[in-house]
Amino acid sequence: MTIKRIHVNQHVIRRNKKTGEREPVITVKEGKSNTYGHSVTVHGPSTVVYSPDKPLPCGAQVWVETTAEVDIA
Repeated sequence: MTIKRIHVNQHVIRRNKKTGEREPVITVKEGKSNTYGHSVTVHGPSTVVYSPDKPLPCGAQVWVETTAEVDIA
């Protein structure tokens, strides 16, 4: 099973606030794929990770990890 990492993109939140847009701010990373949405439902166990010394390549320091199915809307 592939690990999915779910995080909130603070840059998009700031841009939305500045421009009035409503671009999706939640990113679900699975392997090399990124899917964006406004909400995510995790159908199984998950773990919230805080890793300030070893962030994700995108810069996220807090994310949710799961191997469960997720619904992205």
